[in-house]
Amino acid sequence: MTLLSPLALGAISLPNRLVMAPMTRTRSGDDGVPGPLVAEYYAQRASSGLIITEGVYPSHESRAYAGQPGIVTEEQQAGWARVAEAVRGAGGRMFMQVMHGGRVSHTAITGTERIVAPSAIAIEGEVRLGDGSKAPYPVPAALTADELATVRDEFVAASRRAIDAGLDGVELHSANGYLLHEFLSPHSNVRDDAYGGSPEARARFVIEVAEAVVAEVGADRVGIRISPSHNIQDVLETDADDVRQTYTALVRGLAPLGLAYLSVLHAEPAGELVQSLRRDFGGAVIANSGFGVVTTREEAGALVDDDIADAVAIGRPYIANPDLVERWDRGAELNAVDEATVYTGGASGYTDYPRLSA
Repeated sequence: MTLLSPLALGAISLPNRLVMAPMTRTRSGDDGVPGPLVAEYYAQRASSGLIITEGVYPSHESRAYAGQPGIVTEEQQAGWARVAEAVRGAGGRMFMQVMHGGRVSHTAITGTERIVAPSAIAIEGEVRLGDGSKAPYPVPAALTADELATVRDEFVAASRRAIDAGLDGVELHSANGYLLHEFLSPHSNVRDDAYGGSPEARARFVIEVAEAVVAEVGADRVGIRISPSHNIQDVLETDADDVRQTYTALVRGLAPLGLAYLSVLHAEPAGELVQSLRRDFGGAVIANSGFGVVTTREEAGALVDDDIADAVAIGRPYIANPDLVERWDRGAELNAVDEATVYTGGASGYTDYPRLSA
């Protein structure tokens, strides 16, 4: 088993075990419709075993960034259908990451009257708005029990739209400080109902969302991403015992569903926590060790060779190297990322990085 060996993952077969990690690129305009440039960007990277799209919002209230794509309207779905067609035409496979931003947003971005979260606790710090200015993160509205059902159904509807648009599956974003992750942490979730107060209760909503999406599109087309102890965007998980209990409850609740994969962002993928979760999950696990550092070719290879993970998610190297699989296969030098163009609009720093063949 090597990084370039095939892998069966849910409903699809991957030609290699390199997974393009989801990365926000803010190229979808005010209307959230992915256009031809987005289709070109993903099609360029189709040699990846699997592409996970940037986070896509399932409702207007859930939008986290200006320029972020959505999967709410017919126009957005049609845009993703063109992206999926381009990727498939280039021989690729793609899952859409469905991402509810939760409190990581501002009403100036969502265009709604509020932003929402498990509890009415704001993130400390400032959010960047669409015009480049900054504002304090607002205090979110705490979702009621009835509203949780609505949010769950938004994930379901978004997942159905993604499959109908021709994507191979969906990844539920329960990491990096966004809504589903906010439910898991005692720092961002101080609810006293059935969805807070204990590790099992904090994991409940994530499991319910996964169950509902699986019922709609099938378990073999659903993955989930988690990031235990990432401590990002004020979703703090600093108590090791609580982290273990919370994520054990989550993974054991997910295991009977038979999901396509569990993607884990963690600094120590070979450590006891991640490997314990892998055993409890009982299915394919994608490791992402890029915990503030870039995963190297050697490290990625060792994660698979040493049976630490079934596949490896790679982020930043894919920004500047659309042919990363070929470059790593040949041991070729990588293009450097142009930091100034990561989040700007247009083709510069997006679709104009040179390939080896050039």
